[in-house]
Amino acid sequence: MPTSSHSPGKKRSHKAGLPPGSLVHIGEQKVETARITAVNYDDQRVEERILQDAEECLAYKDRGGVTWINIDGLHQPDVLEKIGKVFGLHPLMLEDIANTEQRPKLEDYSDYLYVVVRMLYRSNDKIFAEQLSLVIGKNVLISFQERHGTEFDPIRERLRNGKGRARRLGVDFLAYQLIDAVIDNYFIVLERLSDEVETLEEQVIASPKQEALQKLHGLKKSMSFLRRSTWPLREVIAAMQRGDSPLIGEPMRVYLRDIYDHVVAVADAIDSMRDLLNGMLEIHMSNMNIRLNEVMKVLTIVTTLFIPATFIAGVYGMNFKYMPELDWPPAYPVVLVSMVAVAGAMYLYFKRKKWF
Repeated sequence: MPTSSHSPGKKRSHKAGLPPGSLVHIGEQKVETARITAVNYDDQRVEERILQDAEECLAYKDRGGVTWINIDGLHQPDVLEKIGKVFGLHPLMLEDIANTEQRPKLEDYSDYLYVVVRMLYRSNDKIFAEQLSLVIGKNVLISFQERHGTEFDPIRERLRNGKGRARRLGVDFLAYQLIDAVIDNYFIVLERLSDEVETLEEQVIASPKQEALQKLHGLKKSMSFLRRSTWPLREVIAAMQRGDSPLIGEPMRVYLRDIYDHVVAVADAIDSMRDLLNGMLEIHMSNMNIRLNEVMKVLTIVTTLFIPATFIAGVYGMNFKYMPELDWPPAYPVVLVSMVAVAGAMYLYFKRKKWF
């Protein structure tokens, strides 16, 4: 049964009383140590390195071409602080990066654009969300992930091979590729959930059981979680389209419109599945009520059929001294036959009225 692993407000109390901009990691630690990789490229070459210390990023600050620095692991405040000093990042931006419970958003810091996207993936029938923070500068893009994943490996491969527009366009196109990879993964998660919803729909119609109800509630919870993680992304992409930041070039508007359509498609798919699950829940409850009504009808009919027999037995069970029938030899079989006859007549009457 799909469930979500998000826990709102986790560890937020650790920031109580601290000044704005304090670097406190909020969320679950997903790697042991932070891992920093740097890629510098242009249309002629590409250079990749694994950096041992955040201060080594200084060598890429004013280097030519496009620089992509990726940090896996956000639980070490000293790493974030060093990155912030090297590239002049605002303390509030660093604070938001360390807080992995941010909703998707876009903030303009003049020299940088700060974008938050929720990455979704499934593992062991559970849906997990990871915060991806993108800092978009003039010639540099810094991405912050909670863990090391494979979602961006195709982008790295395209940069190595120099295929398509990957190495000819600037930082804004790299940011587009990262966001597009995240959104493409949404469809993978939704396709698997859609298969489960279709299978569950057949179970609910064929045999409404308590297990199906539990699965329904689990899927509804997952859909609400997905909606919270993806719905605000529409506003982010729309703001990037409408914005006048020089960091987003005019040629990128076409690509942004494309991923905006993808986000809308994801949101519509989630809403459709939520409506379907709500309908399935109503069908399930209706089926359970119908089954209950059938049981109550049978019990009522059985009770009604035995009422005359109970009445007759009650009359002749009274302890009066003078009851002539008690001395009549065939009285016992006559009473039994009368009980059966009355019950049979009532049964035939109910059958004729199609009450069962």
